[in-house]
Amino acid sequence: MKFFQPSADLYAPSGKDPLAELSSTTHLGIGAHADDLEILAFPGIAACFQHPKNRFSGVVVTDGAGAPRSGPFARTSDADLMQIRRSEQRQAADLGQYASVIQLTHPSSTVRQTDRSAVIGDLIQILEVARPQTLYLHNPADRHETHIAVLLACLEALQQLPVSARPKEIYGCEVWGDLDWVPSSHVVRLPCSAPENLGTSLLNCFHSQVEGGKRYDRAALGRRHAQATFGNPTQPDSEQEVVLALDLRPLLETNLSLHNFVGSALDLFRTQTLARIEKLAPKK
Repeated sequence: MKFFQPSADLYAPSGKDPLAELSSTTHLGIGAHADDLEILAFPGIAACFQHPKNRFSGVVVTDGAGAPRSGPFARTSDADLMQIRRSEQRQAADLGQYASVIQLTHPSSTVRQTDRSAVIGDLIQILEVARPQTLYLHNPADRHETHIAVLLACLEALQQLPVSARPKEIYGCEVWGDLDWVPSSHVVRLPCSAPENLGTSLLNCFHSQVEGGKRYDRAALGRRHAQATFGNPTQPDSEQEVVLALDLRPLLETNLSLHNFVGSALDLFRTQTLARIEKLAPKK
């Protein structure tokens, strides 16, 4: 079986064969960029950290060449940045005790094209080997176009798998944009049960981002704490950190389009918001 393009990086912190380690995966995250996994798939990383049976693996689809940069990385070339981000993602895999991490190194411009067949082919092979129980993806309300393109490629890959080979749980999680606007009947709350400093430490592996002008370490931690506290105004907090997600299984189990999937949540948000105002606002 031919795996991936020559520039792809396959890594297992254990030092064993990355593909063999991939086959032990129980929780899989697929993100567009290096450090997306440590935000959107943190519930899975936390569920596997120091766990005797759970194993987390991650997939990074793009090469990271277009990342914003400032400070000590302001003059870093695209080629150098790609190598730096590859190394940073490996460091995060070591720290998070991942089973494996696969960096596919597709250019973002390629991923955003209508023809994503090369990316889809890679993802099908990964999913066939990994056979995860739980899968973490970008969510369809994300504001980053490359994230949406990667999500579309993931959904196409999943649709080409036999039903028996699909993960039992498929979540679209927060990165660019919160999901706290989604009605409670449509949102899934994913707790992050791990040592308190794990999430921040993982994101601090990405020096080219944190020191280069994007404090994802502080922002992601703050959002997880906020989602844990602001989920329910009438009950005490039950978790310290929470990531919000959309259950994406209906997109595979029905003929529902991505457009209608998001539209139904938006329609319900509008209906419920206006109903609260109508109920309490003075009548004129």
